[in-house]
Amino acid sequence: MTPVLRPIIPADDPHVARIIRTVMPQFGAVGPGFAINDPEVDAMYAEYTKPRSRYYVVEVDGAVLGGGGVAPLAGGDAGTCELKKMYFLPDLRGQGIGERLLRMLLDDARAFGFTTMYLETLTGMDAAKKLYAKMGFTSTCRAGATGHHGCDSFFSRAL
Repeated sequence: MTPVLRPIIPADDPHVARIIRTVMPQFGAVGPGFAINDPEVDAMYAEYTKPRSRYYVVEVDGAVLGGGGVAPLAGGDAGTCELKKMYFLPDLRGQGIGERLLRMLLDDARAFGFTTMYLETLTGMDAAKKLYAKMGFTSTCRAGATGHHGCDSFFSRAL
């Protein structure tokens, strides 16, 4: 099992949507105010071909098992991007792939000219929060206009 991180392609859309719709309920992130309901969930490729945006999938033996992206923060200033929709199926967790992907996204964000990365998460996503702390993110206030009012934890870091 050698994970390959690669940019999303159109054929990945149903796989990424399935991952998001599988993982988020595991943490109670269903209903209004959560990313599971974002229109982009079914059209991730198109969403992340927009300027200053990138989404990677994690593929193992031909199967897409996770992914994550970066894009401008909706309703934020031009220097702030958001870490978006970084989810892994259980078999992929705990192997350091999240850190590897996050490092790639931080590099992309810098290359796109962002100066701050912001993210929203939820109580119970403890492993993710540990990764964010390890990678230099600190707690902050809600920012932007993501529509994710179900989230209760907000982090950012300078790039």
